[in-house]
Amino acid sequence: MSYLFTSESVSEGHPDKVSDQISDAILDEFLRQDQNSKVACETMVTTGLVVIAGEVRSNAYVDIQQVARRVINRIGYTKAEYMFDGNSCGILSAIHEQSEDIRRGVEKFDEAGNPVNVPDEQGAGDQGMMFGYACTDTEEYMPLPLTLAHISLLELSRIRKETSLMPYLRPDAKSQFTVEYDDDNNPVKVHTILISTQHDEFAKDSEMQLKIRADIEKILIPRIINRLPKQTQKLFTKGYTLLINPTGKFVIGGPHGDSGLTGRKIIVDTYGGKGAHGGGAFSGKDPSKVDRSGAYAARYIAKNMVAAGVAKEILVQIAYAIGVAKPVGVFVNTYGTSLVKKNSSDKMTDGEIAKKIEELFDLRPAAIISKFQLKNPIYESTASYGHMGRDPFVREVEFSDNGELVKREVQFFGWEKLDSVEMIRKAFESQI
Repeated sequence: MSYLFTSESVSEGHPDKVSDQISDAILDEFLRQDQNSKVACETMVTTGLVVIAGEVRSNAYVDIQQVARRVINRIGYTKAEYMFDGNSCGILSAIHEQSEDIRRGVEKFDEAGNPVNVPDEQGAGDQGMMFGYACTDTEEYMPLPLTLAHISLLELSRIRKETSLMPYLRPDAKSQFTVEYDDDNNPVKVHTILISTQHDEFAKDSEMQLKIRADIEKILIPRIINRLPKQTQKLFTKGYTLLINPTGKFVIGGPHGDSGLTGRKIIVDTYGGKGAHGGGAFSGKDPSKVDRSGAYAARYIAKNMVAAGVAKEILVQIAYAIGVAKPVGVFVNTYGTSLVKKNSSDKMTDGEIAKKIEELFDLRPAAIISKFQLKNPIYESTASYGHMGRDPFVREVEFSDNGELVKREVQFFGWEKLDSVEMIRKAFESQI
């Protein structure tokens, strides 16, 4: 029997995402000046106010207020009528130095208490379990409902910022897509689309609702469909339920409508409810925190394994202990979709696949950080519209080198690259 699965996304103007972007922008500024910075930065936003707290150890100086205001203005909160705008909101900073007890877990010391330079043995910055997931729903090996939810809000943001097609749009928005799947877990139809977007008060409530609905149907939906492969476009042709601003009005929004916190949209950030999540947020954390780097590594492995033909769907768990470099465990679930043969009659078990992963990939934090170049200021780009399923790219980034500005090419979203596919196929030889 067919079934329905739903995922949501939120725009860059959603209060929780405003918080994530501020936290990651602050992290980037520390890394721009000192790539060994240790940062755990949390942000709270509400009516007219930003509160930033956390722990930092760095040789850099960052103007916290300037960074926060730049991010808020970039998002689009630039008018006093929003009751939250980048030029006038209050900003409180309560950042203090990182705990020495946590530092002992990440860095090694001799008996006299002096740091010992053994980067390969860098311990995990915390305990915990991280998950990576991939499937064959989309070209990005991501769950289709989440991909559609992200695309819809990316297009809505472009309409708001780059066109005058829907001039009443404000920054806050949410989307939700329900997709129907068949018994073989293949998507067969877009079942329900929900778009809630903040807007100006430009007419009577009923007139606003009619206008916004018409524009979503005539402007936004075609732009979403045009971005999709032909096969996915066909899923819209069988008819779907469209819900637009179901309360009838969405003028009050952003941090004035709802307070925002860093790390409160971890399912939006990852797989939209598919697979699993270890509970650790990403934004505001430097890569010594395996909540972030370990989750990126797990996604990389899952994506490359599916692309290599090991399974049609795969979940990878990596677990760490604070201060210990090697993972305490690696777990794999292929949901019965494994394509790897142990012999002519038996398939390789998920446990055997997990063992193979441990042999193929160096999952020590230092190795992960090095492979994906995670000490670079790349994180503000990750803080809205998902950390996973994004296109990897290289861009010139400005650094401060002993007070002098220099530009270097930097890899973004390196954990989305498919550069281990051949290695995996070779490792499994003729078993795939």
